[in-house]
Amino acid sequence: METEFLDSLQTIVRNEGYLEAFFKEERRSDSLFVEILLGKKYLWKAIGTENVPSEFSRSLNPIGKNFNSALVWMQNVVSEAENQGFPFAKMNFGEIVVEGDSIRSNLVFDSGPLILWDSVEVTGNTKTQGKYIQNLTGIIPGSPFSQKQLDQASRQLRRSPYFSLTREPSLSFQIKKARPTFELKDRNTNVLDGIVGLLPNENEPGKMLITGQLDLELYHLGGKGRDVEIHWQRLNLQSQSLDISAKESFLFNSPIDVQLGFNLLKQDTTFLNRYLSLDFGYRISSNSYLNFFSKRQAGDLISTFAFREVTELPDVADFRWNQYGISLHVNSLEDPFIPRRGGLLNLELAAGNKKILQNTGIPDEVYSGIDFNTPQYQIQGSYEKHFFIGPTWGMWFKGSGGLIQNENLLLNDLFRLGGLKTIRGFNENFFYARSFGYLSMEQRLFFGENSFLMVFADAGILENPYFATAIDRPVSFGAGLNLETGSGLFRFIYGVGKSNLQPLQFSYSRIHFGYLARF
Repeated sequence: METEFLDSLQTIVRNEGYLEAFFKEERRSDSLFVEILLGKKYLWKAIGTENVPSEFSRSLNPIGKNFNSALVWMQNVVSEAENQGFPFAKMNFGEIVVEGDSIRSNLVFDSGPLILWDSVEVTGNTKTQGKYIQNLTGIIPGSPFSQKQLDQASRQLRRSPYFSLTREPSLSFQIKKARPTFELKDRNTNVLDGIVGLLPNENEPGKMLITGQLDLELYHLGGKGRDVEIHWQRLNLQSQSLDISAKESFLFNSPIDVQLGFNLLKQDTTFLNRYLSLDFGYRISSNSYLNFFSKRQAGDLISTFAFREVTELPDVADFRWNQYGISLHVNSLEDPFIPRRGGLLNLELAAGNKKILQNTGIPDEVYSGIDFNTPQYQIQGSYEKHFFIGPTWGMWFKGSGGLIQNENLLLNDLFRLGGLKTIRGFNENFFYARSFGYLSMEQRLFFGENSFLMVFADAGILENPYFATAIDRPVSFGAGLNLETGSGLFRFIYGVGKSNLQPLQFSYSRIHFGYLARF
């Protein structure tokens, strides 16, 4: 231990330019006393780099600097060579000439053979195809070997929701080819999730209303990153929603992902909203994802009886909105399911033309003077952050906001908020908002790998131009349990909230419980 420490210390002082430094040791009883004799400090007078290829380095100007400056530059050159197909590159000093307190030398660089990537090999308990790993990591057969690319691939595979990397990647070199091998183990990512909600029945005071939600999510089908999701939800007695999407990763082995989506929302007997979307996604880095999308949204009145005598355009109407947009996702979570550290950023911007359709059940004069075709803009985003304070204590924060703008903005255009995934303590999709912002906070007490008790608080500000009091400041609080079982997660959340439309009373509290099974 003493020898290792002294050798390390000697290396440090020599790198600072004290090339003649040595240690004088003396033992006294049971103690060791060491005297450091630095000697003269040497600085660079000249160094030759003619042997070093320019594509691996920048110019070196060590004149007047210590010995370590050249060592750092040499390490950078070797690292750059390793990332351009030369994993066996090395560099040494030629003859070192001492002139007074100055030194000069030449550098001798040996690149070694050019090594190209061979095909990716996947082992372990996984259905993942080697072609998928190749596309995901960018390790393309025939391209130059890169140590940096291999390190990034390792970090990226560890964050995958589809599988886990069970050990460090291995390399085998054969005839100027490098074959990487990744040992993977599939995660239980597929989801069958059912939630039952007990809410006050607004149509029959004193009674409870049972609502429901069903989520079926099938991921990584065929080991190719192919996903299918179906989400159904009964919001109240007469309202339901359906969301279906399918995603194909690396379409025709290109870097582009394609996703199709369909959504339907029936709001009691008032309106029916639906949209069809087409998304193109591209991975700009190991943790950043850029998405370009197109959506056609349609809103139609279910019944026009209440509007047969109106004199101006009502707050709900028939419309079509063709929108085009871009979104950015940046994921630094340490775990895709129950993270304890890291953050997640989502930003989305959309714009397009909205067309108001004339409904024959509404008087014609309502539409006079209306601009039927107007531009509409929408922006929304969220950021969540996880903190792990100690062995059993974690915190979670999430901030979200959004804005939608149009000359003829309708109620069935607005954002829908409230419920388990936004502002808790309220019915699902309880709020309509043209603009909103809210902050969610949780304190978590872990008693297992993915099990914890938590208390939460949500607070926000919403703007609804169709309500008498346009600005609402809802707040909510509550507690819950997330319990990991052998094959899934049991969740129980109790919350109560206050807003302009709901008083702070425990009779309005919300209870959500369900079992999320992964397979």
